[in-house]
Amino acid sequence: MKARVAVLISGTGTNMAALLYAAKAESCPYQIVLVASNNPDAPGLALAAAEGVATWSLSHKGMSRAAFDVLVDEQLREAGAEFVALAGYMRILSDDFVARWAGRMLNIHPSLLPKYKGLDTHAQAIANGDRHGGCSVHVVTPALDDGPVLAQTPVAILPGDTAETLSARVRIAEHQLYPPTLAAFVMRERTPDYWLGRVREAAMAMPEAEETLSHGMPCFGIVKGKKFAWFSADHHGDGRTALLVKISGAEEQAMLIEQDEARYFRPAYFGDGWIAIRLDLGDNDWEHLAGWIAKSWRAVAPKKLAGLMAAADDF
Repeated sequence: MKARVAVLISGTGTNMAALLYAAKAESCPYQIVLVASNNPDAPGLALAAAEGVATWSLSHKGMSRAAFDVLVDEQLREAGAEFVALAGYMRILSDDFVARWAGRMLNIHPSLLPKYKGLDTHAQAIANGDRHGGCSVHVVTPALDDGPVLAQTPVAILPGDTAETLSARVRIAEHQLYPPTLAAFVMRERTPDYWLGRVREAAMAMPEAEETLSHGMPCFGIVKGKKFAWFSADHHGDGRTALLVKISGAEEQAMLIEQDEARYFRPAYFGDGWIAIRLDLGDNDWEHLAGWIAKSWRAVAPKKLAGLMAAADDF
């Protein structure tokens, strides 16, 4: 299943087009499900529509930033977007919008970040005598052009270059850089190493937790105590990657499997007191899974330790 990406534009949408045409390859791990704009006259909208991609636009004029971003967010979620790619979107986003898409939104910027955040990047590079301009793809955070940089392409500054001539070459580099970087980013969340990292993060956040290896699998337990979570990746050749957590018994196990047999299964050799939750279905809700891990921890924690945890939660 391909990752669902929405693209936000304000103008011609050349980077959007680069992403869209890359997505036509069967091997591309993402698909463009929506192109949205704050400019109803943006030429990129017509291109996206001609290619069969859903579009949405509304002028932001006369609206507060927060109110407009709420409308954009509604459209992204209605389209089923999992990730957002900014491609020449000339709007500073509200902190609330960025928070709703934290870790799931990328931007391409025409400089070698952290140099030259904001506008007039090419003119600044030339004026400062830099040997290279370039472009960067970064994760979007509340601070402008300040998120972690995922990839960059340097572009040589030639004698006699102007901001316009350098911009034209950097744009070519942008079109080459953005699609594979986006592809790698969406795939990052679809690999066992990433899933294990997220499980480890949630499990090790529990009091007195430790990680060990048992039955050939990473597992998490209370120091000198019982195990509360396991990470299974193709264990015994079952072809599935899953989180194993404690449950109350056979009745709960059967109920969960009946409720969603594609997601839940009875882990071999673990008995009725455990359930396996598949992580390889492409739609992980990590907040919900962290809740499962916390519940499992509470099921095995000594009463004194669990009581301290409950008291901390109440506080």
